Amino acid sequence: MSAGLTRRSLLTLAGAALAACSRDGEARWSAHWLGAAHERGHRLRETKSGALGAPAAIHRAGTIVVGAGIAGLAAARALMRGGIDDVRVIELEDSPGGNSRGHVLAGMGCPLGAHYLPLPGPHAHEVAQLLDELGLRRVAHGRAVYDERHLCHSPQERLHIDGQWVEGLLPPLEALPSAERERTRDQYRGFAQAVQRWVDADAFRMPTARAAWSDDLAALDALSFDAWLARENFDAPALRWYLDYCCRDDYGAGSAMVSAWAGLHYFASHHGFHAPGEGESEREGVLTWPEGNGWLSAKLAAPLGERLHDGCVALRARETRGGVELDAWNERAQRIERFAAPQLVLALPLFVAARLLESAPAALTQAAAAMRHAPWLVSNLHCERPPIDRGGAAPAWDNVPYRSPALGYVDAMHQSLRPHPGPTVLTAYWALGNDATARQRLLADSAETWAARVLADLSTAHPDLPRHVRRIELMRYGHAMSIPLPGVRGHAALQALAAPQRRIHFAHADLAGYSVFEEAFFHGTRAAADALAALRIRRAA
Repeated sequence: MSAGLTRRSLLTLAGAALAACSRDGEARWSAHWLGAAHERGHRLRETKSGALGAPAAIHRAGTIVVGAGIAGLAAARALMRGGIDDVRVIELEDSPGGNSRGHVLAGMGCPLGAHYLPLPGPHAHEVAQLLDELGLRRVAHGRAVYDERHLCHSPQERLHIDGQWVEGLLPPLEALPSAERERTRDQYRGFAQAVQRWVDADAFRMPTARAAWSDDLAALDALSFDAWLARENFDAPALRWYLDYCCRDDYGAGSAMVSAWAGLHYFASHHGFHAPGEGESEREGVLTWPEGNGWLSAKLAAPLGERLHDGCVALRARETRGGVELDAWNERAQRIERFAAPQLVLALPLFVAARLLESAPAALTQAAAAMRHAPWLVSNLHCERPPIDRGGAAPAWDNVPYRSPALGYVDAMHQSLRPHPGPTVLTAYWALGNDATARQRLLADSAETWAARVLADLSTAHPDLPRHVRRIELMRYGHAMSIPLPGVRGHAALQALAAPQRRIHFAHADLAGYSVFEEAFFHGTRAAADALAALRIRRAA
């Protein structure tokens, strides 16, 4: 919990939010959970080997993909492009996209997960190719040019600090106590120089598989980001808050939990770090849509048609003499179905893949044991009108309260260019990887309780917000993303699982040690290439 907002004060604010939402004893807003019931996901955990019974139907395919998140959709896309038309994609949820799903609330698009895609760097070839095909990017005179309709409109981001909104998310010196300003300025510059040394060395790349591993990187991977910052004497509170925020935003857990490799990778693999008034702006351009990365996942899923089997829980997979078999529970038909194919791509979190496989390889068991996944809460708030600003920077796409335990909100209508204020949807994000009890509370506490917590947090910057909210729809992810704990990125088991396999291929962002679109898309495409190569070898034999 942030030093600026204690558990006691948050509970007090939550009570105030509930009270403010009542008029004549009736709630002005309602709260509702979205997504499949958690019992569906727990069906795999509770199913014992040998207890499934005979399948009611058998489907044969060229290749099976389990998981329709970005990795699974990328794998299916690459397989179809490689000539495998009879791909079958199995997905637990009722819609594809994983952490990149979109939603519609009160007629307005909004995200249920990831809400933007950074412009791909020079090593993200697969993502750049996808953007070219979707018409989002073209190369003119050797330079990438992006469709401005899909670039985030200005102003892009702002921070609520000391009762005012300011541009950008790095706390400005003038907003800090005078006694902290000189030290903070020096440390902003010092951290920028430290990051630039790694940028100049080209040591960090995205996807990370295209960066050469070294003893220096292994040393960073062995300790926490907080430990590295302390060793390098970076202790200014504003800098430490910002770096912790960046870790929670990208990795689901703070700087005390993630490795120093992960903390530096956030900056050195992409946009660097720039002290105020020096160099480029902190955030480069990003692609975004009202429904977030759900726009991209919908484009990837559209060609699948009936090849996508959603609402199906994969229960058990095994190798056979001629290929692989997968048994799945069809939620709609209420029956077990079997899928058989020469090749299988598991685009699942590694701990799920370890439970699914009848005979899990040692590397999979080791990797799953080394990982911890962060729970997340994504809340969409339908507002009759935007909340009132109390001075400072103009409303932005990304809006973050300083020292909040959450991550702020994005405005779904920011990209609309409408000339007047009106109804909107605010999407609030809460990364809960620091909280050991959060996963249990996500399951146990009601939607109303969590909605009140979200409103209480946002009300520190917008006290009027509860009066304008009409409906809150919440998406909970019990295991949203792998946290890059110390030792995870360089774990030998991850390297072994990313290598070409005989029949069962692994294709999840977990293989990078953390979860972002670029890594998931890369590993899905790579696993599909490995499956296609294995099929060619089989045919040649």
